Amino acid sequence: MATAIYPAIVERAGDTFSVFFPDLPGCTSAGATIQEAFLSAEEALTGHLIESARHGDTIAEPSALDAIGRDPDVDEAARFLVRVELPGKSVRLNITLDEGLVAAIDKVARNRSGFLAEAARDRLVHQREFADA
Repeated sequence: MATAIYPAIVERAGDTFSVFFPDLPGCTSAGATIQEAFLSAEEALTGHLIESARHGDTIAEPSALDAIGRDPDVDEAARFLVRVELPGKSVRLNITLDEGLVAAIDKVARNRSGFLAEAARDRLVHQREFADA
């Protein structure tokens, strides 16, 4: 997988903080503190890029942080960079699962592959958070 680094801007929003990505309109996150806003930004960016790829949207190249001008209407608290693994092409796998587990997945998902990929992403995020703690 390829890695990209996107610039993010933290904006004061009353008593909380919101994050937006100038290169990716609609990709936002928030937090009660700047630290929470930073931590939620990676998950928001990853989810946004996955959904963009799923819908066949073009994924914008990241801008240089220094190239992004200041907007006088934005009460900036900070700027930072977020590293993300870009979605790649699908790879066909042959896996073996317990038939009861397959039946349980089929009851809640229309697409086994999508369900398993999402579960794997969630687990990887959880493991990263646990490793950072």
